[in-house]
Amino acid sequence: PADPGADASLCGMAATGASGTNAVRYGTMRPNVLNLRVVLPDGRLLHTAGPGRQPRWVPGAGPGWMVATSATHSPTPCRKRAAGYDLTSLFVGSEGTLGFLTQATLRLHPLPEATATTIATFPSVRAAVACTVQVLQAAVPVARIEFLDEVMASACSRYSGLEMLEAATLLLELHGSQHGLAEQQQQTEEIVRLNDGSSLAWAEEPEERGRLWAMRHNAWYAALALRPGCQGYSTDVCVPISRLPDVVVETKKDLQDTGLTGPMVGHVGDGNFHCLLIFNAQDPDESQRIHDFTQRLGRRALAAGGTCTGEHGVGLGKRALLLEELGQEGLDTLRRIKAALDPHNLMNPGKVL
Repeated sequence: PADPGADASLCGMAATGASGTNAVRYGTMRPNVLNLRVVLPDGRLLHTAGPGRQPRWVPGAGPGWMVATSATHSPTPCRKRAAGYDLTSLFVGSEGTLGFLTQATLRLHPLPEATATTIATFPSVRAAVACTVQVLQAAVPVARIEFLDEVMASACSRYSGLEMLEAATLLLELHGSQHGLAEQQQQTEEIVRLNDGSSLAWAEEPEERGRLWAMRHNAWYAALALRPGCQGYSTDVCVPISRLPDVVVETKKDLQDTGLTGPMVGHVGDGNFHCLLIFNAQDPDESQRIHDFTQRLGRRALAAGGTCTGEHGVGLGKRALLLEELGQEGLDTLRRIKAALDPHNLMNPGKVL
C-alpha cells in the first residue's frame, strides 16, 4: 500500500513514519513494515524482526500477508509475535537518529477487483472536510480521501495541466468488487451532495486515474511554482477526525490573517493535513512568521487531542512541541534509548531530541 509522493523513498518513508494516500484504508508505514535491515552507529547490522524473515511472497496466505523484499529464500512470517521488544516499530519514525535503514520488508495487499477515482469540489473548506468526516462515519470503505484547498487546487491545475476549479477539492478513490463498488459510489455521491459538492464523474481506467493521482503527487512542485525562486517548508499535523473540520478552518484563517502563501493539502481520511509554506528565506520577517505559524499549528493540533506531526517526523522544527506532546518522562525515555544505541551521538545529532 505504500504510495511515495514527490521524490520519497520507501526506507525514507519508514524513517520518517510517513503514510501516503492509501493510509486511510491500508494503514501508515508503521503497521506495514515487517522487518528492517539497519546499520547501527557502531557498524553492526541489525534485522529488527530477525535475520532471514524477508519472504518475497507468502503462498496461500490471507489478504495483507504477501510481502515485498529482495530476499529469495525465507520462511513464511507469523501473523503475530511477542518475542521481545518491537524493534521494527522503534526504528520506524526514528528519523535516522538510531541507525541507517538500508532495506525494508513490507506487507503487500491484493489489488482490488475494481477501482474508481473522482474529484469533487465544494463551496468551502469546511464543507469539503465535513464531507470527509461523513464518508468515514457512514463506513464507506474508501481507499483514499485527499484534500486540496482552493489555493492548492488552482496551483495543481496550472502545474499539471488539468482543468480544475479554484475551489476546495476532494480526491476520492474506492476499491472493491464490481458489485460493491457501485454501492459505494452511490453512498459517496449522496454524501457529497448533502455537503453541496459538485456532481461526480468517476474515472475507472488506469490511465485517467493515474493522471489524477500524478497531479496530487506533484502538489509540492505545484506549490513551489506559486513563487518562483522561493523556498518551501512543509509542515503537518494530525487530529481526531471529529475535530478535523474545526482545526482545518482555524488553520486556513490563520494563514490568511498572517499573509502567508501556504496551500493546504492532506490525507484527511486519517485526520492528517499539510501546509506547504512558500517563502523568501532572505526575508527575516517572513521567516519568523513561518516559524510562529508552524508552532501555533502544532499547538492547535495538540489542543484538539492530536499530534504535532502525523508523518514526516519532528526534525529540528518541532522539538519543543515533542516535549509538550510526550511530557518530560516521555522525552527522557527517548533520550535514554538514543544514548544506549548511539552513545557518541553520531546519528543525525540535534534532530528530534
